[in-house]
Amino acid sequence: MPYSFILNHYFGDVPYVLSEGASGYNNTTRYIDSRGERFVLRIYETHRDSAKIRFEHAVLMKLAELDLPFQSPRPVVDRDGASFLCLEDGRFACLFRYMEGVRPNSRERAVAGAVGDTVGRLSRALSEIEPEQAPEYPPYYEMDLAHPSCSLDTIRSFSEQPPPEFADLAVQLQEVLAELERFRTFLPGLRRLPHQLVHGDVNDSNLLAETGNKERIRAVLDFEFCTNDLRAMEPAVVLSGMLEGEGSRETIPAFLAGFSAIVRLTEPEAEAIPLLIKLRKLDVFVHFLGRYLDGVDGPAVLREQIEDAAQGLTKLRGMEERLRDWCRALS
Repeated sequence: MPYSFILNHYFGDVPYVLSEGASGYNNTTRYIDSRGERFVLRIYETHRDSAKIRFEHAVLMKLAELDLPFQSPRPVVDRDGASFLCLEDGRFACLFRYMEGVRPNSRERAVAGAVGDTVGRLSRALSEIEPEQAPEYPPYYEMDLAHPSCSLDTIRSFSEQPPPEFADLAVQLQEVLAELERFRTFLPGLRRLPHQLVHGDVNDSNLLAETGNKERIRAVLDFEFCTNDLRAMEPAVVLSGMLEGEGSRETIPAFLAGFSAIVRLTEPEAEAIPLLIKLRKLDVFVHFLGRYLDGVDGPAVLREQIEDAAQGLTKLRGMEERLRDWCRALS
């Protein structure tokens, strides 16, 4: 990895120290310390599309102009005035100023309420900004556009005749496929619901809480998938993650109370939340199936995602009516 090539664009001959950071599926992360300041280097691994990064950074610049009780990443411009850099292999890299904080645990009721408040304020802020660039990602529900290498026919073929390394997951694949096919019948109604900019991937790993005060959310991270989508998709994504945790019968109402104190959804939006949680789980599966088919991930990663999707859908079915009752508080 040519880190010196990247960092020379930002620091020139100024000395720096590079260290490893936790990296997810979608990017590589490194920490940079230089002259008493700390930065985060990010290398995008999911795409090689400068327009997507340009839009993400435009959103972040607009958010930085607002008076919000939490921070968002601030791109650093290099010596040429650019906020990201194209590498020789076609990937892109950028630098952000480091933000202090720790990952919150939304499995705790009080923290879940704080996350709800933050997500509500983020949703309201995103509804107010108008970046000059157009979003590059389609809405969640337009899965054919979001995952062009994973058409329904491709998913059906894979699920009905899985490769040998997935043969023992045939039942789970059939369950996920059935939900995907059923979901498509709801598309006309979803397209009529209110739309706005959404972060689209809020979870504990993309939040920072104050060190020593886990109930105060200090920052929202990773706006890579920000796009124009259903307003109700923002809380649905968070709830999808909370559904998997212990104590969800306490944390979900706490999150909804925090969110609804800031943003009120329409009744049809609130009714759609369980369906949108299902969409999130289906979308994650399709995303990782595409990565497997493209050769980005090996079988082990996709196996984990198939099992997670099937288990999540089963749990959602068992809690759907209760969840629907809770979500009425949003309207």
